[in-house]
Amino acid sequence: MKTVRKLLHGEIIRGVAFVTLAFLALFLFFDIVEELQHLSRLASQGYSLQHALLYALLKTPAHIYELLPISVLIGGIFIMARLAQSSEFTILRTGGLEPLTALGTLLQLGMVFVALTFWVGDYAAPWADRQGLQLKAKFQGQLTVGQTGAWLKETQDKRHFAVNVRSFDGISQMQNIRIHEFNESGQLLAITTAPEAELTQGKWQLRQAEEKSIQIAGPTQAMRYQAVQHATLDWSTDISADMVAAAVLSPDRMRTWELLKYIRHLSANNQNVQRYEIEFWRKVFYPLSCLVMLVMALPFAYLHFRSGQIAGYVFGGVLAGISFSLLNNLFGHAGNLQNWQPWLTAAAPSLIYSAISLLGFWWMVLRR
Repeated sequence: MKTVRKLLHGEIIRGVAFVTLAFLALFLFFDIVEELQHLSRLASQGYSLQHALLYALLKTPAHIYELLPISVLIGGIFIMARLAQSSEFTILRTGGLEPLTALGTLLQLGMVFVALTFWVGDYAAPWADRQGLQLKAKFQGQLTVGQTGAWLKETQDKRHFAVNVRSFDGISQMQNIRIHEFNESGQLLAITTAPEAELTQGKWQLRQAEEKSIQIAGPTQAMRYQAVQHATLDWSTDISADMVAAAVLSPDRMRTWELLKYIRHLSANNQNVQRYEIEFWRKVFYPLSCLVMLVMALPFAYLHFRSGQIAGYVFGGVLAGISFSLLNNLFGHAGNLQNWQPWLTAAAPSLIYSAISLLGFWWMVLRR
């Protein structure tokens, strides 16, 4: 059994690696072409060809995360079909390889792909994205959102804050910060502004900050403003760099744990969390789709092929992988618009393809 497992695992790993490298080469070509356009625009700021190539390479982990389930499907179909065409799988079946045993063998390998997908999506891709943002920010300036920037809310011991960040480099440096403080009745108590700030663990260090406090004095309830200048001002907060990045950028590049913390932060401040909950559950279920893809590939080992038929089945695998990606995105947008259950919205594509896979396995393998 060890020999059979080594044969199947080795062939599938090589097939998946080949498909992944082929896709990565294509995506890398497109990324380099796109960066060459930026090269002409940012050349005056010192952006050179080596920076463009490095930035394109830093996008590779994110592409691997997106491509792994599709590569597992295409590589698995190609290997299973090739083993069937060469009669190698028929020999394995004659030697006592039962369908359920073959399925269990593939699922063992599938868990390796699940772990790899999770690690790339939760660690390698976010780190590479941060490095890419830091590299690009040196030449094209800060990341902004529209004309008003990003807005966040914070509650501290019955004190409520509305925070506006106009630009952020994706790492720790922010520009044009405004912090509005309110009481429980919604009355404005103070406004703190700073042209720039550095985000550290548990606090923001505001530079050249101006703090305007509002005081109500006298029986006429007249409002008086008192302004205080600070060379540096530390503001304690639970708003982390990932939370600011999520408000400025897309949340799909956040780590699972940081995304969960951000959801809790939004819930504590009575903000809508539907979009982020869907993204959280997608990050949970997405690596498991590698198991689904291997189950879909197994029935191809039980087919009878003529010469030249493998290309057609591999093309079908490509279409199936693309349809899975499209369905995953479709359910994400539809669930956000229709307020569907986040976990069900994220799990629906995998559940649908799991049902198709198990039905195909039963019809083509067990029933025959």
